[in-house]
Amino acid sequence: MARISVPDPSSHTRTETRASPELQLEAAWRVVVLNDPVNLMSYVVMVFKKVLGFDETRARKHMLEVHEQGRSVVWTGLRETAEAHVFTLQQWHLTAVLEPDEKQAR
Repeated sequence: MARISVPDPSSHTRTETRASPELQLEAAWRVVVLNDPVNLMSYVVMVFKKVLGFDETRARKHMLEVHEQGRSVVWTGLRETAEAHVFTLQQWHLTAVLEPDEKQAR
């Protein structure tokens, strides 16, 4: 018969606190588009209009943020929707990332 070794819980000194998966999904997340040397400004404006439903003025504002500051937060909300936006923007060859919204985490 094989012996099974069970670790002693009292021997662990490190305590780790994690948010439940439900809280992580309900917290606000940001979709951030990063600057890249490949896409034309007019193309980025067109993608923002098609994918995110921005009007011309809003699309140009975010495109200029990306161009001048290197990044722009284009959407904030629930993680599942944010992941879908990031995936779609990446399919259009924009550099998009997902990050937690620190303002909501506090």
